[in-house]
Amino acid sequence: MGYRRGEIVDRAIAFLDDVGLDALSMRKLAADLGIQVGALYHHFENKAALYAAVSDEILRRGRRPAEIVAWDAELSLLCAELRDAMRRHRDGAALIAQVHRYDAEVLERPMRSALERGGADDHLARVGARTLVRLTLSHEADDADDFSLALGLVLDGLRHRLSSPS
Repeated sequence: MGYRRGEIVDRAIAFLDDVGLDALSMRKLAADLGIQVGALYHHFENKAALYAAVSDEILRRGRRPAEIVAWDAELSLLCAELRDAMRRHRDGAALIAQVHRYDAEVLERPMRSALERGGADDHLARVGARTLVRLTLSHEADDADDFSLALGLVLDGLRHRLSSPS
């Protein structure tokens, strides 16, 4: 049976939930699907490409419906959305952190946009977004109260910075 890319990603997510990131490999996924490993390379250049597709799908599934909200409320929602997406799947945080370790652009972009809407210049928007992403990635395993407090501290600092004349 031939599988579509989306079906392979769906199965890879289920496989990730079953066995964890350390056991997710092209060879094991192909065996789980009952296909030759070469068939996976038709859809994914390498394991990193598979991981990126799985990470993107986990993040896509975690998105909430878009609403028009204040910039700081949007940042809070984006961070909660990212954290929820990471926690929804076994080793989801490890996978997302690994895929976006050197290029967090896809995670930071919506946060930068919200900060800019709130009046942040390019530098503050870039550093603020990076700080929020790193905070969220690092608090994946903490309880909700600790994460909420940490997020509130960062957002308070950003609100203060944006409300104070330079």
